[in-house]
Amino acid sequence: MKKSSHDRPGALTRRTLLHGTGVALASGSLACGSDGEPTPPAPGPDTFVHGVASGDPLPDAVMLWTRVTPGKAGPIDVTWELGADPALAQIKAMGTFNTSAERDHTVKVEARGLMPATTYYYRFRTSSGTSPIGRTRTAPTGAVARARFGVASCSSFAQGYFHAYRALARRLDLDAIIHLGDYIYESGPGQFGMDRVLEPPTELFTLADYRTRHAQYKRDPDLQEAHRQHPFITVWDDHESANDAWKDGAQNHEPNEGSWPDRKAAAQRAYAEWMPIREQQPISKIWRKLPWGDLADIVLLDTRLWARTQSDSALVGPPPAEDPSKTLLGDDQAAWLEEQLRGPARWKVVAQQVMVANLILMPGTLINLDQWQGYPASRRRFMDFLRTSGATNTVVLTGDIHSSWANELVLDPLDPAQYDPAAGKGALAVELVTPGITSPGLPPQFMPAVDMARPHNPHVRWFDLLRQGYMVLDVNHERTQAAWYLYADIKQPAAPPETFGAAWSVKSGSTRLEQDSAAADPPATAPAAAP
Repeated sequence: MKKSSHDRPGALTRRTLLHGTGVALASGSLACGSDGEPTPPAPGPDTFVHGVASGDPLPDAVMLWTRVTPGKAGPIDVTWELGADPALAQIKAMGTFNTSAERDHTVKVEARGLMPATTYYYRFRTSSGTSPIGRTRTAPTGAVARARFGVASCSSFAQGYFHAYRALARRLDLDAIIHLGDYIYESGPGQFGMDRVLEPPTELFTLADYRTRHAQYKRDPDLQEAHRQHPFITVWDDHESANDAWKDGAQNHEPNEGSWPDRKAAAQRAYAEWMPIREQQPISKIWRKLPWGDLADIVLLDTRLWARTQSDSALVGPPPAEDPSKTLLGDDQAAWLEEQLRGPARWKVVAQQVMVANLILMPGTLINLDQWQGYPASRRRFMDFLRTSGATNTVVLTGDIHSSWANELVLDPLDPAQYDPAAGKGALAVELVTPGITSPGLPPQFMPAVDMARPHNPHVRWFDLLRQGYMVLDVNHERTQAAWYLYADIKQPAAPPETFGAAWSVKSGSTRLEQDSAAADPPATAPAAAP
């Protein structure tokens, strides 16, 4: 991808570097001292302009997050409070956290000793400021009858407005929002047909750059409200670092753009600082499991930065040869995934980034080799495990592709010995793909190619390639349903009405997707919103 000169690392401005370290500066607003350095502003109140967030709920704990815009230089002591009511009259846990410019004045704490399946409310205080009140919920334990999750992916700030996040914030019956990656985009202006102004106005390379872009996202009122009302369960995809990234490089990283390990480490550090994710050691490890009682395990994968080798980034090409050295997960993560899929929970919800189902233009020609089909050894290992292990009720959640899909998963959907599409016989699992929050779908001029491909993809039960939106995943012991909610226009600040796209479900013990006439009704009552 060709980049303009203002996207080069050497063109980063002094304002960009300062902003990324948490010093809130406006262009032209600084006076200089006799040494030529900016004169610090007069002390003022601490503010919480980036809102509050929570994430990674467990039955007895949840992560709480905010970021302080400091009123004066130096470290800041932040008090957090968590209570049982929206007014925070009944405090159940509290503590303090010291933050500083070293971590971009972000605050992340784990509130422990909580009750399972319980809604809590929380806030942060400094000596001169108080945050908004947030709402979160712990995971359940034991027998669980039902769970509901929002599912989101691919939120390119410059390419539209986050109406879908606002809609998710209003769905107070959700237990959490699962975000499958591309939470931020690293690109600079003009790289993807940009519209909204980006901060910094360059492609991202340094820690300061990534912090600044995360800060811009967290100031968006719609995303901020979704975080304020729901815990998030997140994994990264490629744009949190660079387009089409793998362990040792990226399509959107060129030799004159510095060290890839340094760039990747900066992106991962900023993500750890700015997201309400429970950090592991090393922080580059984000694959993990969140149990949801006896109903489900949420199994989160990293198909990008942990072990992925370089892909064939061709849009169209023949099936690659099976090469064991070409891996998507790495042996350690693949073995861990297999262990989780053997667990006793009724459903195994595998939350990951890129499509598992084959996309076939015509026999012998695949579309998009950046996904699982571009790593045939990794894909065969996963499929063979599902076929031979006895593991059942695997539901794969996927983002990345900016479109909506309901797929039955089979190693070769064109082999009649493996798969009978009329009955769904031979499918090993199902895949539910959420569209982009704003990232664009397939341009209409490609629809003739889609029509040509339809007969060669019998495992694809439904798709929408054009509209943005989100999914609601409704899980009970009898079935798992995905319902898609879509937008025809995300370019205008005023939100258009959302449209119900479709609902598809899979029954327990089956791998056959069935279309439903309507989305599952939400529960009759829901916990009160954060005020």
